[in-house]
Amino acid sequence: MPKQELLVRNLKVSFSTSEKELIAVRGISYQLNQGETLALVGESGCGKTVSALSILRLIEEPPGKIISGEILFDDKDLLKLTKKELQGHRGKDIAMVFQNPMTSMNPVLTIGEQIIETLLRHTPLSRKEAKEKSLKLLEQVEISSPKEKLDQYPHQLSGGMRQRAMIAMALACSPRILIADEPTTALDVLIQAQILDLLKKIKKETQMSILLITHDLGVVAEIAKRVMVMYAGEIVETGPVRDLFRSPLHPYTIGLMKSIPALKSTKKINSKLNEIPGAVPSLSQIPSGCPFHPRCPSVENRCKTEKPKLKQIADDYFVSCWLHE
Repeated sequence: MPKQELLVRNLKVSFSTSEKELIAVRGISYQLNQGETLALVGESGCGKTVSALSILRLIEEPPGKIISGEILFDDKDLLKLTKKELQGHRGKDIAMVFQNPMTSMNPVLTIGEQIIETLLRHTPLSRKEAKEKSLKLLEQVEISSPKEKLDQYPHQLSGGMRQRAMIAMALACSPRILIADEPTTALDVLIQAQILDLLKKIKKETQMSILLITHDLGVVAEIAKRVMVMYAGEIVETGPVRDLFRSPLHPYTIGLMKSIPALKSTKKINSKLNEIPGAVPSLSQIPSGCPFHPRCPSVENRCKTEKPKLKQIADDYFVSCWLHE
C-alpha cells in the first residue's frame, strides 16, 4: 500500500454574500499518496482552486470560510493549527505554484530577494548561503542566465521564465507536497511542454507528491497517475488516469473526453468540436438531485430529485452517477 502524504475528509467551503451563504466545495474527500501526481480537473467554477487553496488556508476570510472537514498532514489537522503553526508548514512542507505568477509574486522585489526570503524564513542558512542556493534553484529549473535573473524583477521576465521562477521559489525548502494550480495556463504550447517536462524531472529527482489543478486533460495524461473530476463543488469520478481515459463512466467525464480535439480526425477542418451544452451552475443555483442533470444526455427522472453518492466501482475507482448503481 502506498504511504499517504495528505488526507482530506469531508471538506466544505462557503462564501458569504449580502443575501446568503454559498457553498463552493461540497464535502469532498481524497488522499494524496507519497510520490504520486494527483490531478484535479473540471471546468472553471467547479471548485478546484478553492479546494486547493483551502489546504494551506489561503481562502480570504471573510467572505470565504471553511465550514467543516479535516486536512491531515503528519497526523495533524491543518485546519486546527494556529496561524503561526501553519506558517511553519507553508512553503516548507507544502508549497504552491499559483496560476498567475505575475500577480502572486511581489512586483517590487527581485526574483532573488523573493527566493532568499523564503530560505531565510524556513532554513538556518545565512544570507550569503541563501543567495548561493537561490542561484542553484534557478539553474535547477533551467532558467537561462540565472545570475542575471536573480537581480531582475518579475515584470522583466517572460511568462515562461516567471513560471519557472515561481517553481524555484516553491522548491526552495524541498517541500514534500507541491500544489500546482494551472501551472501551464496562458503559456504557449512549447513553453507548456517545457514546464511539464520540468515538473516531471523535479518529481523524479525529489520524490515529492504533486497535486495538479487543471482543466486540460492533455496535461493530465502527460503527468498524472490518478485523476479526480470535479463538478459543482463535488467529486463525480476518480480513478487511475489510464482507466479513466480508457473508459470514463460519468456523463460529465465522457463529455470532457469527447471535447478533446483528435490529432488524427476524419472530420472536416471547419466542423465543430464536441461540447457539453449549458454551463457550470452558479453557486446560488445548484440544481437539486445530481447537479449535472440539466446538462446530462443520459438524464433520468431519478437524477432530478435524488443525489447519487460516490460509489466504488473497482479497485481505487469511484463514480457518482445513478447509471452505475
